[in-house]
Amino acid sequence: MQSSPHGLRRFNTLPAAEAERALLTCCGSLHWSRRLAAHRPYPDLGALLAAADEAVYDFAPADLDEALSRETLRLPPHGSYSVAHTALGAAHSAYESRFGHAFVICLDGYGPDEALDQLLAGIRSRLGNDPEEERVLSWDELRRLARGRLARLVRSLDARTEPQEAIDPQEPADSGRPDSASDSPYVAV
Repeated sequence: MQSSPHGLRRFNTLPAAEAERALLTCCGSLHWSRRLAAHRPYPDLGALLAAADEAVYDFAPADLDEALSRETLRLPPHGSYSVAHTALGAAHSAYESRFGHAFVICLDGYGPDEALDQLLAGIRSRLGNDPEEERVLSWDELRRLARGRLARLVRSLDARTEPQEAIDPQEPADSGRPDSASDSPYVAV
């Protein structure tokens, strides 16, 4: 993931409260966002992503619960078959009923034609996990999602002319998801 020094420099100089709000769009843990904002400046994107990973690795159970509670079901892109929407809705309902939180999976690297299949396969295969195993998998998927969203946040800051503009990598021009790079149209659920 490439980032311009300008976007990172802008991120490093945001007021703390604004940086925390922007970071919350990448991962829903207040502890995570405050920790990353407090440890600025970062010399490069790699250092920021490493700090983000470390902050997730240090999650207490309550941090994971908080972050997962802020994730929601994301439907496939427009134009997908309604059967896929129905199947996804049913699988997600079963997942939420079993585990008590939204299903999270990072689909970075999958194209639009593969993403829905990967999503449905992932949710169906993980429905059989025991709750502790699923927490570990959800935690790692959340970490991967946060990395992608964070890289896109920094890239989006490069394109902004005013640092005070609303920063929300969840609404890029391509698909409306922070984790939607050109090679990943959306990160479902």
